[in-house]
Amino acid sequence: MTRTTTETIALPGLRAPAEIRVDRWGIPHIRADSEADLFLAQGFNAARDRLWQIDLWRKRGLGLLAADFGPGYLAQDHAARHFLYRGDMDAEWRSYADDTRAICTAFAAGVNAFVALCGREPHRLPPEFATFGTRPQRWEPADVVRIRSHALTRNGVSEILRANVSAMAGAETDLMRFEIDPPVTPRLAGGVTAADVPLECIRLFKLATAPVTFERERLDATLADAWVWTEVTDLGDIVRRAAEEGSNNWAVHPSRTRSGRPILASDPHRAHAVPSLRYLAHLEAPSLNVIGAGEPSAPGLSIGHNETLAFGLTIFGADQEDVCVYETKDGDPDLYRYGDGWEPIQRIRERFAVRGCDDQHLALSFTRHGPVLHEDAGRRRAVALRTVWLVPGSAAYLGSLAYMREPTTRGFAASLGHWGTPSVNHVAADTSGDIGWFTAGFTPRRRNWHGLLPVPGDGTHEWDGFLAPDELPRALNPERGFVFSANEMNLPPDRPADAPTIGHEWADASRARRIESVLQADPSHTLEASMALQTDVHSRPAAVLVPLLRQIDVSGEEVASAIALLADWDHRLEADSAPAALFEVWWMKHLRPAVLARAAPDPAVRKLLLPGDFDRILTHLQRAEPLWTAPERDALLLVTLAEAFAECRRRLGPDSSLWRWGTLHRALFEHEASGVKPGPDTSWDVGPLPLGGSRSTPMHAAYRLDDFVVNAGASVRLVMDVGDWDASVCINAPGQSGDPASPHYGDLAPLWAEGAFVPLLYSRARVDEATRHLVHLVPDDGGGA
Repeated sequence: MTRTTTETIALPGLRAPAEIRVDRWGIPHIRADSEADLFLAQGFNAARDRLWQIDLWRKRGLGLLAADFGPGYLAQDHAARHFLYRGDMDAEWRSYADDTRAICTAFAAGVNAFVALCGREPHRLPPEFATFGTRPQRWEPADVVRIRSHALTRNGVSEILRANVSAMAGAETDLMRFEIDPPVTPRLAGGVTAADVPLECIRLFKLATAPVTFERERLDATLADAWVWTEVTDLGDIVRRAAEEGSNNWAVHPSRTRSGRPILASDPHRAHAVPSLRYLAHLEAPSLNVIGAGEPSAPGLSIGHNETLAFGLTIFGADQEDVCVYETKDGDPDLYRYGDGWEPIQRIRERFAVRGCDDQHLALSFTRHGPVLHEDAGRRRAVALRTVWLVPGSAAYLGSLAYMREPTTRGFAASLGHWGTPSVNHVAADTSGDIGWFTAGFTPRRRNWHGLLPVPGDGTHEWDGFLAPDELPRALNPERGFVFSANEMNLPPDRPADAPTIGHEWADASRARRIESVLQADPSHTLEASMALQTDVHSRPAAVLVPLLRQIDVSGEEVASAIALLADWDHRLEADSAPAALFEVWWMKHLRPAVLARAAPDPAVRKLLLPGDFDRILTHLQRAEPLWTAPERDALLLVTLAEAFAECRRRLGPDSSLWRWGTLHRALFEHEASGVKPGPDTSWDVGPLPLGGSRSTPMHAAYRLDDFVVNAGASVRLVMDVGDWDASVCINAPGQSGDPASPHYGDLAPLWAEGAFVPLLYSRARVDEATRHLVHLVPDDGGGA
């Protein structure tokens, strides 16, 4: 019998005893006698397991990195502060569930209690703090909601790219970057030119949303070097993140399941990290019993279930940003034209602490629409970003505090007026048998433009509020018996052409088409079938492209060998598959770049198209027009396939029967501090682990093209049996804990890589049986924190 370890901790502010039961897979089950105590304990537990992560998240978001890490982080701090919520806090708190302020106050107090405990018991402090010589800071409740820049919105960066690509090579070429759907013809508004929005306009936003990186040179930077560190992430990184960070979800009606109960599955995809972006937890009080995944820096859970309702989400392509271009006044660049007059650019000077240096005082600049991205006094132009982040109610995922307590699918739908960002496809299912799909998120009402290109900031292009929740697409108990989403274009086909714009940029349809086809073909769906679909590695690009090779007359031994290897393949990117290795090297490293080169001969333009719109590229290859004739297309297929076959020989050896996709395609969870530890010491990394899939398979597994290391995919997976809750399953990657010394730091990664799951236990009896570590929390009225 496995022994359960126990400890007792006095928690200031706790009104009655509570407990944290950590099961054998590292999932904490937190029990308290009231919701006030429950969210206090949730904050304490988040810090107990993820203190380095959430402390770094807070410092990045509030622009406090330079105080800990020096001048190399000053520019990033300056950028981040431009995107903080700076509006009325009363309006902000009122935008979510009625008790959100009290919940965030309790959560922050719990974090602070663990920070104080580390001060008294230094052995509890995560080792990263010793590595960098820093300390965790105390939280304010507002910190939870004011930080916006870690969330996902769209499409400000794309507007700037579209203006530049269209000016350099034409609007048709830009469609190779992002197809526009529903199709419209984007045109720059009068008074705006591409020259008004140079690529430099992206820098501030890119820096504000960049992850924290640690390089020895950056940590050693002097104040004179501070502004060298404005390009900490490549433009391509932010563009690829937008393309790669998506999700899958679905809910199946009882009429199409073997059990007669609904099944709901959700697996959000984000950049891989250690620890994981998301955290599994169970929150139980007399008035609330909810389990699932959230972000450790925020209270509540956004994916999971309560006693009667399951819920999941994926990103929905609503356009929540606009780039505004202003004419500034001749002789006074601090004034910009608005309406019939001039308004001042608001300049706010703030203090920035910098490790080893005097405090720096820097200006932040804003127009009435948002932070100033770029100023050109010579051209008399300024550019700013209007984003829903600056509107009350836009703290990412916090709308879940309302819906996670709803008992029914219909009640869930009614609560979504509290959901601001990110814009998402929600799916829900309840024990009465209802299922639903509901899109949500603040979606600006644009009366006179489509949101695809920068517009004048002079008052002629203003948002007219947001679309009401019931103006966004939704479905309850559809006749087909299931709902699903995978970031695809899923606006209803009968939506009127003159209906308000929602969005025109969507993810590659491959995952969505595969999910739809599998669910449609399965009239008796099971939990195991959902698990298999979440880890499905069928490649739509392969199913489209490989048959094209059968129509071509082939000469040359190498090309013939390559075609023979692909001939009887089932188009599945299994880790142990030789054809999968050849196909992905061909498609991603040779054929796709060759198509983009044909569409954009200028390398400067081609760089802006990456990674390319996969749906459009596949369409061009199928039609063999208008980029080329059929013989030209066929020649390109063969030349690039021969190149890929040669590359596989170099990388994997001369015997193609021994090639394995997983030999190249490996999941590596890299700790941000590994590069600066002595040695370098990579003991905090997890992996590499052989992995199947790609960014176009339901088991999303995007990778770096230079070394094939997987850098984005499912952060967690949940499959829920609605009503038989203990039968539900989950997996997190690489593990639940952020402490490298914890047994739960990387223990789930091998299971995750194999496509396996662990139980998501819910009943008290099953949780008690699986408990491996028990933390007794008792009231401490002595003010120990």
